[in-house]
Amino acid sequence: MEPLLEMRNVSKHYISGYIKTNIIPAVIDVSLTLNRREILALVGESGSGKTTLAKIILRLIKPSKGEVILGGKDIYSYPEKDYYLKVQGIFQDPYTSFNPIKPILSTLMDAVMLRFKINKIDRDKAVKIIESTLIRLGLNPMEILNKYPYELSGGQLQRILIARAYIIEPDLLLADEPTSMIDASTRLSVLNALFQLNEEKGTSIIFITHDLSQAFYVADKIAVMYKGRIVEYG
Repeated sequence: MEPLLEMRNVSKHYISGYIKTNIIPAVIDVSLTLNRREILALVGESGSGKTTLAKIILRLIKPSKGEVILGGKDIYSYPEKDYYLKVQGIFQDPYTSFNPIKPILSTLMDAVMLRFKINKIDRDKAVKIIESTLIRLGLNPMEILNKYPYELSGGQLQRILIARAYIIEPDLLLADEPTSMIDASTRLSVLNALFQLNEEKGTSIIFITHDLSQAFYVADKIAVMYKGRIVEYG
């Protein structure tokens, strides 16, 4: 079976200094594969290259060398809108992923329109989709939909971002330290929401963490990064 994602000898370096001669490697010759419906934990200390790798997969930065293949095609062969239907990301600080002046309902309405590739949708139909998704992930729509991001906790916002992915149904979700800024009592609810996305929608997940115990809890396989390289994988 063809893997969902392949990274082939991917490297990323940055150039600094007054005359641009200082080369700083961030990712060095990384190769890995991710199958459909699989959860891969990417583990490493701060500065090991994990987030840089995620940004490459999300097309936020381009690799200096190597290829990233999704569904048998180079990731840059996809039109932007099509790519972000297939690949979504959630990050360490959930507040940065929301427009602070848009209520949660509006944000999730955008997800419904993206999912169905339309510019307008019947409001009642969209609200039903949104409400059923939130309830499925253990959130109360009445307490959330008319609120703004600053009125909600980090744990609630992370689960709303997972709900957004649940609506869009991407092939791949990159979750970059999604539990590191929330209290211990809500971490399990976020992890369980990720499990639901994986099991019920078939979304593959790259779970990025510095916490090896979380990696063992969530993942089918683990890749350990150190100084920009994959040093253990399996």
